[in-house]
Amino acid sequence: MSCGRLHVKIKRVCARKRSRNVFKTHLIPVRKQGRGGGREAGSTPCLLSRRSSTTMAEHRAVEYCSDSEDLFGEYDSILEDTSILAKLVEAEQHERLRSENLQSFRTLQPSADPISQSPKGPLTDSVFHELEDKVFEDLPPSQLQFQEQIQDQAKKSKMQVQNKTSTPSHTEAAGETNCEDGSRKHSKARRSVADLLKKTMLGNAATPVGVSRTALLKEAVISEEISVAMQAMENISAETPDLGPFFGLPSKVKELMHKLRGIQKLYDWQEACLNLECVQQRRNLIYSLPTSGGKTLVAEILILRELLCRRKDCLFILPYISLVQEKVRGLATFGLELDFMVEEYAGSKGKFPPVKRRNKRSLYIATIEKAHSLVNSLIESSRLNHLGLLVVDELHMLGDGSRGAVIEMTLAKVRYMSKATQIIGMSATLGNIKDLQMFLGAENYTNDFRPVQLKEYVKLNDTIYEVDPKEENCFRFSRMLNYKYSSSMQKIDPDHIIALVTEVIPLHSCLVFCPTKKNCENVAGMICKYLKEDFLQHREAEKAVLLQELKASGNGSMCPVLRRTVPYGVAYHHSGLTAEERKLVEEAYSRGVLCLLACTSTLAAGINLPARRVILRSPYVATEFLKRSQYKQMVGRAGRAGIDTIGESILILQEKDRSMAKELVCAPMESCYSNLMQDDEKGILSLILSLIGLNISSSLQQVEQFLHGTLLFVQQQQLCVERSLWDTVQRCVATLREKELITITATHSPSLQVTRLGRAAYKGSVDLSYCSVLYKDLLKGLEGLQLSSHLHLVYLVTPYDLVPQCNPDWMVYFRQFTLLSASEQKMFAAVGVPESFVARKAAGQTVKKSVDLVAVKRMYLALVLFSLLRDTDVWAVADRFQLTRGFVQTLLSSASAFCCCVLHFTEELEELWPFKALLLELTHRLSYCVKAELIPLMEVAGVLEFRAKQLYNAGYRTLSHLANADPAVLCRTLEHLYQKQANLMVASAKVRVPVEPG
Repeated sequence: MSCGRLHVKIKRVCARKRSRNVFKTHLIPVRKQGRGGGREAGSTPCLLSRRSSTTMAEHRAVEYCSDSEDLFGEYDSILEDTSILAKLVEAEQHERLRSENLQSFRTLQPSADPISQSPKGPLTDSVFHELEDKVFEDLPPSQLQFQEQIQDQAKKSKMQVQNKTSTPSHTEAAGETNCEDGSRKHSKARRSVADLLKKTMLGNAATPVGVSRTALLKEAVISEEISVAMQAMENISAETPDLGPFFGLPSKVKELMHKLRGIQKLYDWQEACLNLECVQQRRNLIYSLPTSGGKTLVAEILILRELLCRRKDCLFILPYISLVQEKVRGLATFGLELDFMVEEYAGSKGKFPPVKRRNKRSLYIATIEKAHSLVNSLIESSRLNHLGLLVVDELHMLGDGSRGAVIEMTLAKVRYMSKATQIIGMSATLGNIKDLQMFLGAENYTNDFRPVQLKEYVKLNDTIYEVDPKEENCFRFSRMLNYKYSSSMQKIDPDHIIALVTEVIPLHSCLVFCPTKKNCENVAGMICKYLKEDFLQHREAEKAVLLQELKASGNGSMCPVLRRTVPYGVAYHHSGLTAEERKLVEEAYSRGVLCLLACTSTLAAGINLPARRVILRSPYVATEFLKRSQYKQMVGRAGRAGIDTIGESILILQEKDRSMAKELVCAPMESCYSNLMQDDEKGILSLILSLIGLNISSSLQQVEQFLHGTLLFVQQQQLCVERSLWDTVQRCVATLREKELITITATHSPSLQVTRLGRAAYKGSVDLSYCSVLYKDLLKGLEGLQLSSHLHLVYLVTPYDLVPQCNPDWMVYFRQFTLLSASEQKMFAAVGVPESFVARKAAGQTVKKSVDLVAVKRMYLALVLFSLLRDTDVWAVADRFQLTRGFVQTLLSSASAFCCCVLHFTEELEELWPFKALLLELTHRLSYCVKAELIPLMEVAGVLEFRAKQLYNAGYRTLSHLANADPAVLCRTLEHLYQKQANLMVASAKVRVPVEPG
């Protein structure tokens, strides 16, 4: 056997670890890996040496590192793990000793077969037998079958080799080897398994990855285009409106926009906005357009340009968890194709500070609260300068209560701490947009473009009027309703909703906004009662599939209203639905299987579900009259781009509301004001605490200086009427000192410092009104922490803000108490809920002894959560506690988010150290409320419990399995899975597969 002499050039380098992932943008095909990496047990060391030498001889220019350098970093290193090498040496010695004993026994009884007398070498079948059997044991069936085929081919090849020669392969190691100079040398000593393993790994590490020439050329073109765009951005001027093939981006982005979104050409306003001088010069911008005008696409192009051309991270702030999840799904494929990370920060998801990556940029998509925590962590770790762009959707929410205050704090910190970070705000049209411009130092772009023309109408009695601000009364006669009502129908439907919806459904879609959740269900049921039988035949098979999916999502249970309305193509949509029900209803409506949704106003602010006609059942939300911004958001859903040529909205009015309705539809847009001073100055208190904790400000003067960069300062003449801003700062600092959240050093220039409790409060994003109570509850809980079940821990992370909404059913309360174990019942008394109190309440007796009702109600909510962790069935738990399944779902999501906050809170307080490990596992359990084996699959965007069970049962049990899946095979394997959904699932799994920071 001949082996070429290997000229290895040893390069001594430092011991710093380096990543082995050299070609990050290419994946080696599975079959190539199987052929190149598969090696039968028992193959000879010389054979191993020949394979590596053949490969390395072709690439002699490559410099190899010395054995002392760890080629594989800290991820799967064998060279650093001496225990593995020691085990191999021990196994080899044991095998050699057994072979020698066997040989000595055979010399006493000589055999006619010379082959049987040959001892086994160091690489034997028995040494690696267990390793080979367990390598692929957790793969999906399709991949297991492929690996079995590879192993069968290897066995056949081995048999052919043994038939050609009488000498087993393992004896070649002790035989003669041919060298390049032709001399023959006898190897008297075997090389150890450890040495062979090291040599083979060095050879494998030096082997170049097999990448097709086409892929390399394509990668080179993209890299060239990005470099050209980067140079253009550096040499930018007002005379160069276009920076590259696609607004400064490689042409691949344009191809992806067409392939994934169906976008071939941008609207004129989008091109004009992207070519604005302030955008090219990276100055801050606020742009305002009507709903459905295509605002988000401009932001996404700017984000991609920042990620790819400037190589900076980006933060995209969205108001709701559902919007964050939808955007993560939509951009996951872009991240895979263009090599950047898409990271979700919503609910309990998100790492603080984020993972630092050397070679990949990250797009953080976050809710308002998570974005604030993320910015705080970046400031604390001195990494805010890595953030190149911050985009805020629904910027007008600055005027929306406590959430608006959080947005203001986030933007003010970014502006103050990082002058290089560009801020882009998308907003509805506002009456005081100049205040926002001054706050952000931004320019404004406004356009009234809508892709589909919108016509607004109001209905009074039987008459339809068109909204026309030019008219004296704002309304102009349009037409009379032409629908015959019987006397019974007139009583049930006095507002003629059935007449209005049957003009468009089932061929077109319709949204009916209702003032309450119960009204949504009633309206959906009423409409179906009078629809013709023809509606049942429209897309009948697809509606049958939807009913099956709804039933499966509820583990056999199904809402009776949906069971009755879905066959007609009608459903309701509000927060009372479970997450899986909402997702199924939304997807069915988007595909046209459902043609009508009766919904609350939250749908208008959530994901984009447009309709041909939008009907407002009443000008009220609950008992409050609609705001102008709410009205515009609802009617803005009318008209589907690319489908409809016109969109219609109809507001149903009573005569008593006529004058108020005129102001609603014709008045100018509302103004937006700072909310830092609202709710007893809660916002400004939290802001000052975090400023001191992050070392942004350490004195009263520095705090005041920071506040000069807030919207509150811009609007102080309107908002600081009773006391000046300086007086407000002094008052807030005194309050924080009273709460023992900060200290003030008594020197000639007082210095402000945060206490441990204050640091825990701002890092955990804990409401300051609950901060002290939470700390006392956790300390008290440590004294007698009951860990025989999760109940005590669940009680400690039950949100305080949901307690006012809780009205216990005392009979249910007492029944659930009696089902608890003795230790769990004992815990009730420890937290201040005596058994006698619950028993008397259940019996209807009065209780004279004073009891903390907050603790009693909080424990009731904890029992609901505890039941969910055991049963994981929302329907069963909701029925057991006589609650709506929507409230149970809200309680679960709120508890998981609060548990995450409490975890970060306890991390800053040494005396609460036991909670760090306990709450980490509980956070995952509450986030998904499924069996432990399904949690990894639930991480994938768009995968809920029902789909996770399908994937697990089909053999896709980890993120890696799903990331390597073929979407086409997934569609064939899983019931009722569409190709688009499969593509998004696989893309999201690939984004979430753990990778090294690099």
